[in-house]
Amino acid sequence: MPSQFASGKFAIAECDRCGFRYKLSELKNLVIKTKNVSIKVCQTCWEPDQPQLSIGLYPVNDPQAVREPRPDVSYNSSGTSGLQLTAGDVGYPEGGSRIFQWGWYPVGGAASNDSGLTPNYLNSSGEVGTVMFNVAAWSSSTSYIPDDSVSYSGGYYLAIKASLNHVPTDITYWTPN
Repeated sequence: MPSQFASGKFAIAECDRCGFRYKLSELKNLVIKTKNVSIKVCQTCWEPDQPQLSIGLYPVNDPQAVREPRPDVSYNSSGTSGLQLTAGDVGYPEGGSRIFQWGWYPVGGAASNDSGLTPNYLNSSGEVGTVMFNVAAWSSSTSYIPDDSVSYSGGYYLAIKASLNHVPTDITYWTPN
């Protein structure tokens, strides 16, 4: 039985998105969320199906637990509290698989309220090179409040009192910065 449609070898059609005319054989079907929506578009308007629209369509088995877990026996027992500070004693971070520092305010020392409890073996040292920042030049018509910075005669000054028309060299209102 013959087909009820013409072969379409030279058939002309419009892109359903942009409206331009193309050969019917050049148009592609648009697929949205894995469904063919019977929209024919040109090569310029065609886009692949967005993969994020397929989330949840297929079951995913992504277990997080480990089958038959074993405890980490490569680390010393942590004692009753795990906060011992004596070298060679239990809980001292000198070996095992978990060599890391922990605690409150870990860099530079523990907080004053837990200094006897939280071990802290981290030390931070370094140096800052040249720091450049833009500071406005001092103006006699500007009111300044404490902590305002100005540049004046090649130096930088920090306001320590509110002032108006007091030069930055006046140590009552300014301090060299």
